Amino acid sequence: MGFLVNQNASLPLAADIAQDTMAKAYQHWGGLRDPRAWVHTVASRALVRSAASVEEQLVERVPEPTSLLARPDAIAEWEARYDVLPLLRSLPPRQRQVLAWALAGFTPGDTAEQLQLPVQTVRGNLAKARRAATAYLKQKEEEQWSTP
Repeated sequence: MGFLVNQNASLPLAADIAQDTMAKAYQHWGGLRDPRAWVHTVASRALVRSAASVEEQLVERVPEPTSLLARPDAIAEWEARYDVLPLLRSLPPRQRQVLAWALAGFTPGDTAEQLQLPVQTVRGNLAKARRAATAYLKQKEEEQWSTP
């Protein structure tokens, strides 16, 4: 779910995609060469399909807690622990995507293979994302020191 949230998925959408992806993984388990990469690839593609077909729907009530997220306020705690979400949300989609893969522990070569992109494209987007992260962290540090 964190991998999908890092790519700007809402928590309910990330939970749904994660659940569907794990069910598919279970069905194909015997034939998976690299289950971890397969799960990340399937989830990432599902998120892209979801984003391409999304129609905004207003929510009148907060969803009930699920087994994937026991407390509705748990995401706020997660965001506080991982202050990188505002940075990720500010990046262009491809930079956000390759940085999410890197944060999940994949190398640029692994990411390129799973996303079917040239390695140079992944490395270039990752470098741009890292430069943006450096600037973001520098700004946060300056704000911290300038606050009385």
